[in-house]
Amino acid sequence: MALRVLRKAGWLKDYPAELAESLIAEGNLVRLNVGEWAQAEGDDRSGLFVVIEGVLHSYCAAPGDREVMIGLAKAGSVLGHATRFSGGPRLVTAVCVEPSILLEISEAALDRVAECRPEIWRAIAGFAYANMRSAVRMAAEVISLRPRERIAARLLAAADGHRETIMGPTPIIRLSQELLGEMTGLTRKTVNVHLSAFERNGLIEVGYGRIKLCDLERLRAVAND
Repeated sequence: MALRVLRKAGWLKDYPAELAESLIAEGNLVRLNVGEWAQAEGDDRSGLFVVIEGVLHSYCAAPGDREVMIGLAKAGSVLGHATRFSGGPRLVTAVCVEPSILLEISEAALDRVAECRPEIWRAIAGFAYANMRSAVRMAAEVISLRPRERIAARLLAAADGHRETIMGPTPIIRLSQELLGEMTGLTRKTVNVHLSAFERNGLIEVGYGRIKLCDLERLRAVAND
């Protein structure tokens, strides 16, 4: 399973299969239960976690001694960083929302992989750029979009790039309305009003702790309105 997930992951799909095999050989599989942390904001420990199975939510500290959710990590996603590219402590806290399997790859393990597969550093630089792009995109949404468009854009972003984890013909996002509000800077009441409108129009189906995206094209039209 781990090899299949890594080979489909966007940050590794353009590299030889041997690179994914080397990462698995040098890494350690870690099983975590619901509510367990993969990492905590401020940790000094470096290295990477690749999500093999399950879903994690990422949180960061905000003014007023609050923590807000800023993203989801599904199969193929990467948590953590390599000090070769970015020093300092962990930037987010990652918490499992369902039983999960992670591939932990320490800094020393990355160095060993690089001895035979130096392209690993290009791959890491690639996902670091993708993460930065995602953060900039989220900031731009909060600044420029009205609530309705902002919610549609966040739903699409949550589903983007995770087609291998989708159950059935349409994406299902494991996300509550309260957490979606945190990700968009909106109140739960505002999120509920717009999700209800989307559901009436057949764009989504809302369930307990999850949202099914039924019409991606129309959601994109809303986000780009």
